[in-house]
Amino acid sequence: MPGPRDVPAPRPQLPGAQSCSHPVPVDEPTDEDAALMLRVAAGDNAAFATLYDRHHRSVARFAHRFVQDPGRAEELTQDIFVKLYRHSGRYRPTARFKTFLFRVAANHCLNEVRRGEYRVTHVAQEGEEGRPVDTPAPDAQSPERAAEGRELEAAVAAALQRLSERERTAFALCRFEGMAYRDIAEVLSASEAAVKSLIHRATLSVARAVDAWQAGAHAPARSEA
Repeated sequence: MPGPRDVPAPRPQLPGAQSCSHPVPVDEPTDEDAALMLRVAAGDNAAFATLYDRHHRSVARFAHRFVQDPGRAEELTQDIFVKLYRHSGRYRPTARFKTFLFRVAANHCLNEVRRGEYRVTHVAQEGEEGRPVDTPAPDAQSPERAAEGRELEAAVAAALQRLSERERTAFALCRFEGMAYRDIAEVLSASEAAVKSLIHRATLSVARAVDAWQAGAHAPARSEA
């Protein structure tokens, strides 16, 4: 099954979008993406296209952590970028662009999952994007190793689904997007101490799932005698 990076990702249709061949000059912040976002707020759709091309895959991976379905993750991603465009006027360069982007993404994913519209029950299968852990690539010459890799991914994906929404969000932003605690705290409107606690609990839960899988996968086979 193809994952988000394999699904064609046309840029979303923007509400009332007009091309801006002469962007309004703005002061250049240090963050290059922040400068682009300020141009989006000024009506520069080429700047929006650049941001979309740069960040589409990471947002799709993030959405996939919540819905475990590539097609629905892509739907969420398109919605998130439309919201980003609509809210561009609220952006201030005092916040890193990535923090602003994932605040929009987290709020949208959490709201949709809570409504139940995007909730699914299956876990990631071979070839899907958004692997929950950095597991070693299965040996192409070993079907047994490949099967074990799929089972481990499924076990961890199931563990992620059992986390609370805020734990899953904090864990994904930290472990998969490499965001600092202070930025995650801004995304979740929480303190850094609360974020550390969320990530700690999530890490323990995932570790327990991996330990349980390893114990079962490598347990001695029962004798038929």
